[in-house]
Amino acid sequence: MQSTISVPASEDGGPGSPELLTALLARWREDPGATYQNWFLWEERVKNFRSIRRGLQQVVAEIQAGTFGVAYRGSSLETVVHSIAEQRQIFKGADHAFLWKPKLRIPDIYESPGNQRAFGHLLDTCVCCTTEPQVLGAIREIDKVGIKGLGPAVANLLYFLHPTIMPPFNTAIVNGYNALTGAKVKLGRWEEYLAMRRGILTLNAEYRRLLSNDLGAIGGLLFDLGSSRYTAPPRADDVSAKATWMADLAEVREEGARAAKALAEARQEDETHTQVQGWLRDLGKALGYDVWIAANDRNRALNGGKLGDGCLTDLPGALRGAPGAEAIRLIDVLWLGRESGRIVAAYEVEHTTSIYSGIVRMLDLALGPEAHALEGMFLVAPDGREGEVRAQLARPAFSRVADLKVHYLPYGELKANREAIARFGQGMKPIQAIARNLI
Repeated sequence: MQSTISVPASEDGGPGSPELLTALLARWREDPGATYQNWFLWEERVKNFRSIRRGLQQVVAEIQAGTFGVAYRGSSLETVVHSIAEQRQIFKGADHAFLWKPKLRIPDIYESPGNQRAFGHLLDTCVCCTTEPQVLGAIREIDKVGIKGLGPAVANLLYFLHPTIMPPFNTAIVNGYNALTGAKVKLGRWEEYLAMRRGILTLNAEYRRLLSNDLGAIGGLLFDLGSSRYTAPPRADDVSAKATWMADLAEVREEGARAAKALAEARQEDETHTQVQGWLRDLGKALGYDVWIAANDRNRALNGGKLGDGCLTDLPGALRGAPGAEAIRLIDVLWLGRESGRIVAAYEVEHTTSIYSGIVRMLDLALGPEAHALEGMFLVAPDGREGEVRAQLARPAFSRVADLKVHYLPYGELKANREAIARFGQGMKPIQAIARNLI
């Protein structure tokens, strides 16, 4: 088959027959252990887009103000990249490219003020722009600067700003792309990444019905190929090679039982998260508050109904038009005064997911016009996560949230006391009594 990939390909050319690649995609979508089901369809992935964008805005603000610092550890950039690295296995090790390596003096965005400003300008441009030419123009500008050690790993930041324009990037994705297409893309250079991107867009357009406009889907496929979960279809018209590959694909199918168990455990975690949201929903209603459930959670099944049953279906008008309204809509549970329509308490449930993303959603609320009316902001998590919560709130980027006296509400305290509070409690005092002050 004639290759349409815009990078050097092997003499076989192209990604193999459409029939075989379609078979691979169909199997991959069904595989509980592949990235499509365990990451791409993961609801927390979508919730993190806003928090990562907000974090990158903080990085830009600090660079522009000259307060970013000269180290990765403890910086606002570390906070953002750490959140990305927690996005399941596909982004594991995403922070490696940004770690300061003193012997090599790379990446040179910590000690060189000019390079740091150029990096900030790239992020600022991509945060604000909306079109492909603008994003690509910003990349070409940073490439001209030639910052030592700062290469296309930055694409992982840009993916969370423009998921339909920028595919994610790591060694496994490059290896998967080369295996699938016969290309010879190398790591470390923007021109190589951009060439691979063109090829990815071509593949994505051809097989979009099995993929998505969001390039995370095809990025996940390439990751699974590059990390050897799957073998790329043979590009040569060889009957024996095709038969061997189909047998390999069948072997992967046999591994599905183990993967299904892992996915079931992940879904059990989601169910626990939903259950805790349900406790907070019922408790808020019992105490006389209107309750808002995160917009992307309200249709989750709970006790024969839906999590959003009996809750607000829209935020009050003042909140809908407030800065950061999209992030506020994704806060797990809000309690609002029935007469005032103002947010009285906000709850982020962090069962196993990143504490960071919940705090960022709180930050949008803390910086908004509703902050003065808040009587409590709570991070609700398993009893053993208090140390993680304290460590995240100690970051300078979250000082505004910390000023509002965010509390840690352990599952155990909520479970043990919720029924008594519902029967005998009034206002926020009972909740504040069982929560722990983190300041």
